[in-house]
Amino acid sequence: MKLKGFYSSLVAIAIPISLQALLQNFVNMLDTVMIGRLGSVEIAAVGLGNQIFFILNMILFGITSGGGVFIAQFWGKKDIKGIRKSLGLMTLIALFVSVVFTILGIFIPNKLIGIYSPDPEVVKVGGEYLRLACLSYIPTAISFSITLALRSTERVKLPLVCTSVSLFTNAGANYVLIFIAHLGVKGAAIATVFARVVELIILVSWSYSHKYEISGKLRELLGFDWSFVFKYIKIAFPVIINETFWGLGTSVYNGIYAHAGTDAFTAYSITGTISQLTWVFCMGFGNGMGVLIGKRIGEKKLDEARAYALRSMWFMPLIGTAVGIFLLPLSKLLPFLFNVEPEIIKMATQILMILILLYPFNSFCMDWIVGVCRAGGDTVFSAVGELVVLWGVAIPLGYVAAFVLHLPAPMIFLFLSSESIVKAIIGVIRILSGKWLHEVT
Repeated sequence: MKLKGFYSSLVAIAIPISLQALLQNFVNMLDTVMIGRLGSVEIAAVGLGNQIFFILNMILFGITSGGGVFIAQFWGKKDIKGIRKSLGLMTLIALFVSVVFTILGIFIPNKLIGIYSPDPEVVKVGGEYLRLACLSYIPTAISFSITLALRSTERVKLPLVCTSVSLFTNAGANYVLIFIAHLGVKGAAIATVFARVVELIILVSWSYSHKYEISGKLRELLGFDWSFVFKYIKIAFPVIINETFWGLGTSVYNGIYAHAGTDAFTAYSITGTISQLTWVFCMGFGNGMGVLIGKRIGEKKLDEARAYALRSMWFMPLIGTAVGIFLLPLSKLLPFLFNVEPEIIKMATQILMILILLYPFNSFCMDWIVGVCRAGGDTVFSAVGELVVLWGVAIPLGYVAAFVLHLPAPMIFLFLSSESIVKAIIGVIRILSGKWLHEVT
């Protein structure tokens, strides 16, 4: 089937999403790099403090991705009322979860950090960071929901602009609070909160002043009934469980590295910070694919939706290969960005080289799980497939590598990352079967 405008439509959605994610990662990277000038304990402390946000981030991604299935298909039908009630419901759920995480961060930050690291100094500094940084969780939850709704209705430029403003706000506040006011990790946390609030204010005010599709009145946002709630939960709950347990699994990864030693975890934190600068493009194209497929399903162009999914099977690994190559020059910058021992830089570089080889598999996994299956409402299969491989293959192998074989950090990373190859095989089989496509609206 000839897919007229496939690449232009995908690029028009994917590039702004990728750039927004890139800028979001720059916001997070600023904390790590600036704190990195203070030493390895501070890097590890902030990295572990952000693990709590990472888990929240995954839950929010699950909540909003589930809502995105509905919004993209409602967008294909041009059902504005459906779009607004979907946004309202997922925002309420996201708010509830973020309030719980905020309370935990305020009252038991040291206990949360202590889950990952036995180092008392890292726990102390990480707790100081988390107690303040958790105040950003509520505005982040609202922004998350609005951003996903804007993406699903192909309004991708506003989130990009908001994140750009957030980046510069965070950079300026970081510099003042960390180095001039000498607040250290506390300054980084305060800067993050301030940047997230500014981002939310711009998102809301611009959307409503320009009367975007998502900008409904309160009664429209809360205009869902129990039948819609149950339908939403049926589709969204597997995604929420998927992202929650994937986030917890990834958090276990960090626990494995932290218990393998502060140096190992620092190397892994550095690697994660750098790799996110390229991974955002795989994520952007995967999410863009989901918007296009969901819209085609809403328009009842089911053959086109299937054709898009088939084309993504070779296109997404190609994207993964291309963006992975950019990690090579980035790896040369590590000694200039992080004030840590040469051995840590060496470990981080080796991990990046392994990651480059796995990028085609990782990119395709992003495509079939987030792009194809979720857009098609096939959320139960994608959740089961991902979590079984994560908890049944990757984590046991990582545990053996770290605690039984006592392998170095790069080899632990290789054992943990083996899951992507298994998941890619599952994804190929699922897409070819055609069983992923469902109309949920």
